[in-house]
Amino acid sequence: MSLLRKRWPAVLSLLALAAVPLIIAACGSSSSSASSSPSMSAAASPAMLPSASTMAQKDIVDTAVAAGQFTTLAKALQAAGLVDALKGPGPFTVFAPTDAAFAKLPAGTLATLLKTPKGELTRILTYHVVPGTVMAADITNGMTAKTLEGSTLKFTIKNGNVYVNGAQVTTADVPASNGVIHVIDGVLIPPKK
Repeated sequence: MSLLRKRWPAVLSLLALAAVPLIIAACGSSSSSASSSPSMSAAASPAMLPSASTMAQKDIVDTAVAAGQFTTLAKALQAAGLVDALKGPGPFTVFAPTDAAFAKLPAGTLATLLKTPKGELTRILTYHVVPGTVMAADITNGMTAKTLEGSTLKFTIKNGNVYVNGAQVTTADVPASNGVIHVIDGVLIPPKK
């Protein structure tokens, strides 16, 4: 049984509480950049993603699979046993690395992680998920958000672009029936515990 499934009842009960600090941080941050609304692509080109109305009817997993650029992420979620959890009611915010982002990992890293998916792979994948819905307009420079893995992500805004732990958000606010996806160009690695 995966870590997320063991904690699922606790995660659901904490979702409402987790949203409060995000809202407070988004509304009350004093370290915002000069630009009040970062420039992020609100939708990808039609060749990259299904239409917004189609995506909003699908959950996060089905939306990612339909996009065609997240096959590695889908394979990793399946191996780690997290698909059912991310098909749950949510809401979730997923910072989704593309296949190209996974290809940037050192040679052999993904294969090693897939051999024992219930350990470090599960930590890495749940580090990409924030309980609640965080839209692009909610993100401010210096903002942080706690992930399902338990560690914190930090957001920066540079030259109008949004970064999460150094990975650039290349497409923001991809709607799903149980949350939102932000496409990123890197794989987020949680801090060592």
